[in-house]
Amino acid sequence: MGAQNGKDLLIKVDMTGGGQFETIAGLRATRISFNAESVDVTSLESQGGWRELLAGAGVRSASISGSGVFKDAGTDERTRQLFFDGLTPDFQVIIPDFGIVQGPFQVTAIDYAGSHNGEATYELSLASAGALTFTAI
Repeated sequence: MGAQNGKDLLIKVDMTGGGQFETIAGLRATRISFNAESVDVTSLESQGGWRELLAGAGVRSASISGSGVFKDAGTDERTRQLFFDGLTPDFQVIIPDFGIVQGPFQVTAIDYAGSHNGEATYELSLASAGALTFTAI
């Protein structure tokens, strides 16, 4: 995979619950992080005293974050309502020349900011809420 434009890393929200995904408006910076907790099964019998991990065990999770300019678009309203209702619809993260990560996420934080001589901005954070799928491009 060669160098890609950062603007092509997109976060999309299912607008209706029926698979109608739209890019969240106004985002300037996006990030997805994956985590896999390990389960340590090291014992006195571990060869050479090296740590041993239990394969396939532990909790896997993903988090999404983004920041951008507030536009008061339909996706802004949908994301805001998801936060207040505590719902976990599907989101998609489009990773250019790599693939699409899709699955349920919960909006865990939304921050709005602005200064008297600048634009209104927002930041959002999402946490995975179930199994994710990956589709290679």
